[in-house]
Amino acid sequence: MNDTTVATVTIASFVSGIFLSQWLLSFTSPERKRRTTSTSTSIKRLHKNNIVSSIKKAEQIGEIVETEDEDETEEEDEEDEEVDINSTALNDIPGEVRMSLIVRQDLKMGKGKAAAQCSHATLALYKKITNPNSEAYNPEMVKRWEYGNGQAKITLQVPDQEQMDMLFAKAMSLGINATIIHDAGRTQIAAGSATVLGLGPAPKRILDEVTGELKLY
Repeated sequence: MNDTTVATVTIASFVSGIFLSQWLLSFTSPERKRRTTSTSTSIKRLHKNNIVSSIKKAEQIGEIVETEDEDETEEEDEEDEEVDINSTALNDIPGEVRMSLIVRQDLKMGKGKAAAQCSHATLALYKKITNPNSEAYNPEMVKRWEYGNGQAKITLQVPDQEQMDMLFAKAMSLGINATIIHDAGRTQIAAGSATVLGLGPAPKRILDEVTGELKLY
């Protein structure tokens, strides 16, 4: 039974005790009533102190849990590789357009952590390719991705940073919009760790030249 439940039960007992003591007083003599009333007052005071103590303890536990939850929340301050790649040459390649999110396995991130990092990569890619002031700006590719096949994304895995860097270099050489997310280091892994390589939106045909040998995450 947790402390919040204890506080609730204590309050219920306190109220029940008041009604019971008042009912018993109706059958006692005036002298006994005075003694009983005095005792009842002491019991009320004790119950009140217990209730306040239980409620405060429950609130403190709630604050601790809330603080722990906040510590595990992903902060929006992950950094990405500042490389803007012109992908307009890929607009002539027909077929499905997608994003590829490649998760580094040796970091052994939890599923929630990896999902958060993939979200950062998706947003970083989108911000680059939709920014008119960026070399990566390619509204035609974005339109194909958004309306052609439902903003398709695929998550893949890579064993370590060395292979992730090789894939990043190959993607840049092919003109694919790309980013590597580096974690802020607040939960699970060291600050600055490269966690996810994001590629696209780009035609699946060209993405397969980079990621065709990778396993699904």
